[in-house]
Parts: sequence; structure tokens; C-alpha cells
Amino acid sequence: MLTFTLKRLVSAVLTLLVVSMFTFSLAYLAGDPAVAVAGREASGEDISQIRNFYGFDRPVVVQYLDWLGKAATGDFGKSYHYRQPVSTMLATRLPVTLTLGVSALVFALALGVPLGILAALRPGSLIDRLAMSIAVVGQAMPTFWFALIMIVFFGLTLRWLPISGNGSWAHFVMPTLALGYFATPALMRLTRSGMIDALRSDYVRTARAKGLLTGRILFRHALRNVVVSIVAISSVQFGALLGGSIVVEQIFALQGIGWLGYDATIRSDLPVLQAITLVVAAFYVFLTLAGDLLSAALDPRMRLAR
Repeated sequence: MLTFTLKRLVSAVLTLLVVSMFTFSLAYLAGDPAVAVAGREASGEDISQIRNFYGFDRPVVVQYLDWLGKAATGDFGKSYHYRQPVSTMLATRLPVTLTLGVSALVFALALGVPLGILAALRPGSLIDRLAMSIAVVGQAMPTFWFALIMIVFFGLTLRWLPISGNGSWAHFVMPTLALGYFATPALMRLTRSGMIDALRSDYVRTARAKGLLTGRILFRHALRNVVVSIVAISSVQFGALLGGSIVVEQIFALQGIGWLGYDATIRSDLPVLQAITLVVAAFYVFLTLAGDLLSAALDPRMRLAR
């Protein structure tokens, strides 16, 4: 287990280093960052002063190492537009996005896993076709369209839920449904296929021959072998939910890092964009690492497979 953990940890660190290089290069993808800060109408003297003030005239390698060293300590510089420390801005926005991501994942698990189990119990039945239909619709339907439909129906027509802001738990209901439905199809299909394979295995047939109760066979034997896959995909889905929350946060006016990233893109606020990209990538890598380690702890065969 120790060797497996060290290998996965080294892989995660290398991945973050590569991501940090691409993240730092964001400042140069659109051209001269000094021009982006000063504006297209700025004079050459103003651009030169900004280039000297922010250190854009230094070698790129020196700039990257300096930026990486500060980012490792949580210092992402100051926002070009708001003139505030980026770390402070992230600290106020990140809890909103994490709350949305956790609630969306819980909703996806609560809907996808039971539907997958029910569908696996009777393949080809009405409940199986219903579950597959829910998965197909969830995979094909754009998140923004589903969000707008809920706003019109639950927010404007029935007036059950608030349509914008993040002042209370009610403000997160529709965003949670919109974002969580996006992750449901993958969880449902994985659970369904894994349960079908498990229920057709020899050890389940042996358990049935011994006269064990159906519930015990289902949850103690079959589902136990599917949990490893569910844990692995849940960690990946959670990272995807955090990164993909920008559309939902914009529609429902949630002041999370998705909303902040959109605002930074409009204003060409490079330090904010770099910080958000690196933080989200770090969450994604950490969650993938945690999922792998937890899967290896639950199933020792995973340690030999990688």
C-alpha cells in the first residue's frame, strides 16, 4: 500500500507541475500581458512602466518560478481590476462553489445509485427502461437549459424557490438539481453495469444456493464489489462539478469561483484566472488521488493493477 501511495503521490505532484506551467502561460496566450493590464489605448510609456512594475520584463522562467513559489504558499498576487489579494477573493468565493459541488454530488449519488440498482435487478423491465431514459435525458440535455426551465417553473410560475443569490439553503436547491443531474447518468450506468455483472457472478449464485436473503445478497455481496467503482468515479465527477459550475453560478447569480472566473475573463484579470485554474486543477488532482487511495484500501487488487 505504501508503494502504491508513493507512486500515486508522485504522479499527482508531476501533474500539478504540468498544470502550473499551462496556468502560468495564460498570461501570454493573448499576447503581451502588460498590454492586457494597461489596455489597448495605453501609451507606450505606460505599457513600459507596467511591464517594469509587474516584472514582465524579466525572463519567463524567472517569472514562472517566482509565481510558482508564491502560489505554493497561497499568494496569487493582487487582482488587476479589484486591487485586492486574489487569495482573499478566493477564500470568500470558494465555500459557495464547494457547497454547490458537494450538494450536487450527493443528489447525483442519491438518484443515480438507487436507480442503477433497481435497473440491474430487472434488466429490460419498465424500471430499467425508465432509468436509462433518465440517464439519456440527463446526458443530452444542456445544463443551462434545464436550469432555465426550473427558474421558469419553480421560480416564476409556482414561486416556490428563489431564482438568484446564495442567502439561504433554498437558493441552492435549483442549482443543485441542475448541476447534480449532469453527474447522474454516469453514476447510474456504472452502478447498473456493475450490479448486473455482480449478480451474475458465481459467488452470488453460491450465496443464493445457501438460502441467503435477497437483501443481504444485494447489499453485502453484490453492491460491495461495485462500491470501489462508485468511489472512483465520484471523485472524478466531483472535480468536474467544481470546474463546470461556472454556467450554473452565472444563471443563478451565485457568487462562487465560477462566477468570479467569468468576471475575470471579461476583465482580463490574469492573476484571478491563473489562481482559479490552478486551484480547481489542484482540487481535481487531489480528489482523483483520494479516490484511487480509497479504492485501493477497499480492494487490494487495485494496488497490483497499477
